[in-house]
Amino acid sequence: MSHLFTAKATAQGGRGGHVKSEDGVIDLNVVMPTENTGETGTNPEQLFAAGYAACYDGALNLVAKNNGKDIDSTTHGEVSFMKDDSDGGFKIAVKLISEISGVSKQEADELMNEAHQVCPYSKATRNNIDVQLEAKVN
Repeated sequence: MSHLFTAKATAQGGRGGHVKSEDGVIDLNVVMPTENTGETGTNPEQLFAAGYAACYDGALNLVAKNNGKDIDSTTHGEVSFMKDDSDGGFKIAVKLISEISGVSKQEADELMNEAHQVCPYSKATRNNIDVQLEAKVN
């Protein structure tokens, strides 16, 4: 397997620190939303939601193109941070909501399921976190 590129970022201070990409495009404070510190910043779940939504939307459009479908789509990622009752720790769950025009509801559902098989984020998380897919047809 050949590497096409490698993204690099550094985190310091964990959930109360800072993240920065090597190129400086991402340069954000990290805050825990449940702590109500009044500080402004992002969190790992928000960053994951953005990355997964972008990757999945790309896979969705590739799958549609490969199936001869002309769609327009917007994908929203929701990442929930949850208590894991099985071990007392924490876990995440994802919901991907794609607004799709140009196909029927059934075709949208089929495209979303197929995209979930090829999206690199979906492959990386398969059988590790719960992922729900929801198609909304415009």
